[in-house]
Amino acid sequence: MRGGVNKSVPGGSEKSLTGKGFRIPLCAPELHKHEWKYIKECLDTGWVSSAGTRVEQFEQLVARYVGVRHAVATVNGTAALHVALRLAGVGCDDEVVVSALTFIAPANAVRYHQAWPVFIDADPNHWQMDVQKLADFLDHDCRWIRGVLRNRRSHRRIRAILPVHILGHPCDMDPILDCARRYNLTVIEDATESLGALYKSRRVGDLGHAACFSFNGNKIITTGSGGMLVTRRKAWAEKARYWTTQAKDDPVEFVHNEVGYNYRLTNIQAAMGCAQMEHLDEHIRAKRRIAAAYNKAFEGMAGLTPVLEASWAKSTWWLYSLRVDKKKYGMDSRELMRRLRVAEIQSRPLWQPMNQSPAYKDARAPACPVAAALNESVLSLPCSVGLNTSAQQEVIRRVLALARTK
Repeated sequence: MRGGVNKSVPGGSEKSLTGKGFRIPLCAPELHKHEWKYIKECLDTGWVSSAGTRVEQFEQLVARYVGVRHAVATVNGTAALHVALRLAGVGCDDEVVVSALTFIAPANAVRYHQAWPVFIDADPNHWQMDVQKLADFLDHDCRWIRGVLRNRRSHRRIRAILPVHILGHPCDMDPILDCARRYNLTVIEDATESLGALYKSRRVGDLGHAACFSFNGNKIITTGSGGMLVTRRKAWAEKARYWTTQAKDDPVEFVHNEVGYNYRLTNIQAAMGCAQMEHLDEHIRAKRRIAAAYNKAFEGMAGLTPVLEASWAKSTWWLYSLRVDKKKYGMDSRELMRRLRVAEIQSRPLWQPMNQSPAYKDARAPACPVAAALNESVLSLPCSVGLNTSAQQEVIRRVLALARTK
């Protein structure tokens, strides 16, 4: 599905809140020939549930690509995070350190365990978890009590660190892993937006104790909805597979010795994932090409500042996002979003920082000024894998022209 227009695919990334379609969507899925072929095979053979062979094949493809030995497919990325935190031993009234600037899913997954997220602000250049603020929290706001690291204010045990690689760019993982080693904490990478991104030549997902991916409709590859937990630990993978299939202990009798979840991906979705994996590197090249064209077009433009790619990173540029300075550009990010919507060009802001979310008013979250400023000023522009040159040039022309309507 090439080009700037893709109205044949219903759903989230192609529709506004009112249901009106966009000529140029934000981030539409890119489908190829084999998706149809592989899904038809599932339908023709009757293997449509999670019992088919495509599930295991998809797991192997993702594990091999990331560079880990084990992968467990799940119904979505949130389910993978839920299971990963259980593997890490997160329990009631524990605390998990989480990026403040992220979609709400990782914080929700922490609360599923009746634990509490502790939010760390974003860094101003790459917008990922600020590693210095993480270290400051662990070094100064926590203390060892009988061999357990506890928050000085809440007195809760710190159990894990959950850095979120947002927008296709990795977090600075070495300092995060150093903190984890120093305080005996588990690191779960939320790589749901960043499959294929590199951190110092290693792919995200192969850096912490486990990692989670999402294959939602707007991700760089999609299964419609779906997720994946990856790890180098065989015991963790076996436990995750057990829990995600309702913790069934006997192949015939319905015996369940633990509480499990109905989290297994279906064979139909996995078949689509297998087809998408055939084009992942191609998708990444397209995303980077689109980002480079935007960067060149906006270079030197007063009031428009794209996120920086770190020298130690290779971003997949899942969403191309830039800061909009109202004084220099002539309007704020929300007004620019409204003006683009009139032209049927979809854009969107970043997430409300988790420390400001009403859902987490009881989390005792400190101020996160960088995340707050980014939420107010950043806008993501159309960057579908199939975005053609003419459609991108139209977006660029309108963004540049609107700067003159101050």
